[in-house]
Amino acid sequence: MRALFPVLSLFALAACHPIANDTEAALTASGELVALSGGTAGARNACFSCHGLTGLGDGDSVPRLAGMEVGYLQKQMEDYARDLRHDPVMSPIARRLTDGERRAVVAWYAAMPASADPAGIETPAPLLFAQGDPARGVVACAACHGDQGQGAGPGNPALAGQPAAYTLEQLMRWKRAGRRNDPRGVMTAAAAPLTDEEMRRIAVWLQTRSSSRPPDNGGASASVSATAAAEPAASRGIRHPDR
Repeated sequence: MRALFPVLSLFALAACHPIANDTEAALTASGELVALSGGTAGARNACFSCHGLTGLGDGDSVPRLAGMEVGYLQKQMEDYARDLRHDPVMSPIARRLTDGERRAVVAWYAAMPASADPAGIETPAPLLFAQGDPARGVVACAACHGDQGQGAGPGNPALAGQPAAYTLEQLMRWKRAGRRNDPRGVMTAAAAPLTDEEMRRIAVWLQTRSSSRPPDNGGASASVSATAAAEPAASRGIRHPDR
């Protein structure tokens, strides 16, 4: 606990007074300080207030960041900042952070250990997740996200261990075109045929999977490219932000 006192003192200072130049430099020197102080986004927007000191989220609707692939997290932060991925909470915060702050805080969370313990008992993956449904044009989620939702490298984030409410909300956004920052429209096309109940079952199952960091491999990019190439041309146009 002693090691936290200097950081918490800076946090308290930022909460009470405008950030001076020297203090601002200190607060943005590392991703940890950005997460604890809010950096140039301000103390009220400190990352840890939602994502926790260990980056595991609140276990309900705030996603786990710990151990996520750094490139994926960086893309999401940049998309929030540019309103390519609109969110009423994250978009304003990301816009106020500097480029350096966004890179630093993302790297800090990505380097954190993710909890390796499943949140529930072992159960088989929903059929749609494991195999898809070719008759409806549903691609198997496992093709890009791994058979246990562990992720498959750059561009294919880990879904295992994420709160079911968060995963379901994102699937709903993909389905209703409320989120459209996916490369070549892959996720938009994948979610479109799913029913609300099918999405709920997938989200609940993923919450019970181990969130341990997947091994690095080079197959992820090929998987995404192959999946995207199979999508209709209409789904591969330029993605526009919501306004």
